[in-house]
Amino acid sequence: MTGVQYKRILLKLSGESFCRPGGFGIEAEPLESIAERIARLSQAGLEVAIVVGGGNFLRGGRFSEKSRIPRTTADYMGMLATVINACALQETLEKLGQPTRVCSAIEVAAICEPFIRRRAIRHLELGRVVILAGGTGNPFFSTDTCAALRASELNAELMIKATKVDGVYTDDPVKNPKATLIKSMSYQDVLSQNLQVMDPAAISLCRENHIPIVVLNIFSEGNITRVLQGESIGTRISD
Repeated sequence: MTGVQYKRILLKLSGESFCRPGGFGIEAEPLESIAERIARLSQAGLEVAIVVGGGNFLRGGRFSEKSRIPRTTADYMGMLATVINACALQETLEKLGQPTRVCSAIEVAAICEPFIRRRAIRHLELGRVVILAGGTGNPFFSTDTCAALRASELNAELMIKATKVDGVYTDDPVKNPKATLIKSMSYQDVLSQNLQVMDPAAISLCRENHIPIVVLNIFSEGNITRVLQGESIGTRISD
């Protein structure tokens, strides 16, 4: 990969990336597609950390509202869902020849190691893809906030929020065909307009640590590579 402008990135994968639109759980084709893209990035010399969501199984806040389970417990259940996704991604990447480590904020000793900042950085330096599971390890914090936190801790130069849409639009493109893609915006724009791109806490943390965010469609072939080479893809959020 030539012309890459970054050395270390953090990729935020939503749980829905692991299945088809409207699907549930983990499906082989989307999983393989994501893993192949990640493996190519790492094998080209890029240091890649990944935060995985768990929405393909359970979203703590929504589940709590519709059940008798309190928010704290529901959020911990969501953290366990991210561990499931992390293990699936790890095994798929390893089968492609890409070394990985799963680091979890909650202890699941049989299948992943605890998140220790210096150890995770060393894994990245050795060419391993680091998959970060368990969110922040605390209820009431989203995996978007976790992604911003880990990007800050690991000194990532860029945070990519990989979704199934092309970026941030002026309106919901499904409901409004006249909605247009916003190519760039500031952190303050996102906060002041209350755009539901990421949690305000995540946006604020990236702003404080000067970490640009790119929101893009991971299933469009070559999108991530083009962003890393400096092309304007998706929506860029920065100072």
